[in-house]
Amino acid sequence: MKLTVVGGGSTYTPELIDGFARLRDTLPVEELVLLDPAAERLELVGGLARRIFARTGHPGRVVTTGDLDEAVEGADAVLLQLRVGGQAAREQDETWPLECGCVGQETTGAGGLAKALRTVPVVLDIAERVRRTNPRAWIIDFTNPVGIVTRALLKEGHRAVGLCNVAIGFQRKFAALLGVTPADVHLDHVGLNHLTWETGVRLGGPEGENVLPELLTEHDEAIAADLRLPRSLVNRLGVVPSYYLRYYYAHDEVVRELRTKPSRATEVAAMERELLRMYGDPALEEKPALLARRGGAFYSEAAVDLAAALLGGSGSPYQVVNAYNHGTLPFLPDDAVIEVQAAVGPHGPTPLPVPAVDPLYAGLMANVTAYEELALDAALRGGRDRVFRALLSHPLIGQYDYADALTDRLIAHNREHLAWA
Repeated sequence: MKLTVVGGGSTYTPELIDGFARLRDTLPVEELVLLDPAAERLELVGGLARRIFARTGHPGRVVTTGDLDEAVEGADAVLLQLRVGGQAAREQDETWPLECGCVGQETTGAGGLAKALRTVPVVLDIAERVRRTNPRAWIIDFTNPVGIVTRALLKEGHRAVGLCNVAIGFQRKFAALLGVTPADVHLDHVGLNHLTWETGVRLGGPEGENVLPELLTEHDEAIAADLRLPRSLVNRLGVVPSYYLRYYYAHDEVVRELRTKPSRATEVAAMERELLRMYGDPALEEKPALLARRGGAFYSEAAVDLAAALLGGSGSPYQVVNAYNHGTLPFLPDDAVIEVQAAVGPHGPTPLPVPAVDPLYAGLMANVTAYEELALDAALRGGRDRVFRALLSHPLIGQYDYADALTDRLIAHNREHLAWA
């Protein structure tokens, strides 16, 4: 089995390597190709990857390259984890929206749109070259904004599934609170990427007992603290929202916070410099503890599970993925990309039936789905008016003067990445 990681020079990658090493019975990788144009970073990460494999006795071969066609030739699956513009672009995404009183975040709101505009054309070019070289390969997208990027891939007919670590993080958290194994916990997870709610927590599978009421009764304080939302709100909702919902439920509070502290991009850039220094140490043979602060918790487990299921291995039969709606949520278009539990196998994901969704959540999902459609149109066809329409439609913006000002800033800060600007 050959797997290719596009963006293999990312400081995330040792988390993925650690998962491949620990879970090699689930996903027996024979050749792992790390692709990245940043040769120096790639060699540091690749060296650590080889040492992790060697320490754990993994028989697989780790190859590093900057040649995309070589990297994907014969690959069974291609994992996308790239960041167009690097942390410098992320720093901008998190900064200039604040000038207009809007949240600055790399996947949500105006910053998320900027990332989509930079990313979608690059990902589609990569996917087309994968299809020409190896049309049967699965593309697993971990590149944000996952929902928009996955929708772009599916719209062009690629064999693609989107993946996020939010659901697996909740699964692990709830399992610990309940004193059971993660495999015992099945989430009723519904929404769009980075706009999701846990409406049920079931023991043993999709038909198992829903213990969410018990969780909220006994652990509401801990759950609310993790979300940085009031305990009273979580109890009133009766569900567990993703921590990304704080940008919606407490937008102005978040803006005030973001204006008073360094951006997350600044923190991550400092961590990346230290991580790369550590990766260069030939004595390091495991992922360092610092990597846990970088983000992407449980990414490796989720990626291994998904790849194994898609490639006919022993992956879990039900997984939370990003896939076409196809009537699962009747209030959304069939070609919307939703994030729900799905049955996953070699033919791809099939979303499981979802009970009727409370209008409180369905309305916001419909609004953001419309934004994502307009965002994808702007990413594919460009133009100031399309950017403006996408921004005006977003529930965190929604005012024409904000949308106008944000459009000007977005274009000014991203001109080098926008072919039409």
